[in-house]
Amino acid sequence: MGKYRNNNSKVNIPHGTDFNNIPLEHPNNETKQSKVDLDRLLNESLIDPSEVMEAPQVAFQMKKGNDFMIIGKAKSRKTFLMILLLSASIMKAIFLNHIKGCLNEPQTVVLFFDTEQSRYHVQKTVKRICKLIGIEVPANFYAYGLRKFHPDKRLELIEHAIYQNDKIGVVGIDGIKDLISSINDEEQATMISSKLLKWTEERNIHLACVLHQNKGDINARGHLGSELVNKAETVLSVTISEENSEISIVKADYCRDKEPDSFAFEIDLDGLPQEAENRCMKTPEAKNKFSVNTMEPGKVYQLLKDSFSEKTEMGYSELVIQVKLSYEKQNTVSIGDNKTKEFITFCKNKKWIFQEKDKGPYSLKDFI
Repeated sequence: MGKYRNNNSKVNIPHGTDFNNIPLEHPNNETKQSKVDLDRLLNESLIDPSEVMEAPQVAFQMKKGNDFMIIGKAKSRKTFLMILLLSASIMKAIFLNHIKGCLNEPQTVVLFFDTEQSRYHVQKTVKRICKLIGIEVPANFYAYGLRKFHPDKRLELIEHAIYQNDKIGVVGIDGIKDLISSINDEEQATMISSKLLKWTEERNIHLACVLHQNKGDINARGHLGSELVNKAETVLSVTISEENSEISIVKADYCRDKEPDSFAFEIDLDGLPQEAENRCMKTPEAKNKFSVNTMEPGKVYQLLKDSFSEKTEMGYSELVIQVKLSYEKQNTVSIGDNKTKEFITFCKNKKWIFQEKDKGPYSLKDFI
């Protein structure tokens, strides 16, 4: 993959650096003053795990008897999955027997940006990472709280940080939606997805981003969600177990390569994610395991028929989308691209769908 190089000046940023005294060259040709301002803002946003912070005042209390894309409903423990991904990357180790860090020299630095939490709560996340890996202040890990900035400034700061260090290997962004003003603005969604592709290509880095699912379904929110899901190599969903709210289920909703195995985790007494102890617990995936070969033929055809409910013919890519949407509507869970393609091949072999010529549109045929 290509990698951006700035041979004039490249700065590796150690902990405690005085950003105001660093000479910088930035690919966006900023003025010297704007570079100093960005360095100052990044320095102000740096989260130090050893800094003493007081908890914010309690406004009220209530009592009662959720490149990788991470998606999930609110409170599904998406940030805890991010913690596992970053910890594995920092240590080049395996966590929960499912997540393995594979960074190689010289790109072993990990960056984390939180866009919505207070500095206190971002530090809590950072401390969980430090405790999970057993290092009080990791030398190859930098975390930033960007809550106080305008979306444009957050984006600018993240890009500025990414281009300052050739040793960066992984970047985590918890709250990708906060880099734009509207998740339903198509132009902004395209801009963000283009930025992520640009960074990964030019800097040869891995990105992990967090985005909420819609309240009414399991899709990532807005035009931004659709755009990022389409571009991501792997989309991991985090879902609260229906049988035990203390357990979160992680599975691959979409994957351009071989889908990783699903797994479950819970939070221990120290506030750290650990593999769920109840191995026999049924997950939404297990209860709705999709296999076209074990479905009744009539149900397979009905799913296919539902996919053609809006159009009499469609191209292959559109058919994949419509089959996935129909399955989600019927079962409230999603199926991945590989399973969907198996479904279409099965139906084609049954002669339930037909093409007049290669690469032509598909049309629905009678059930035989």
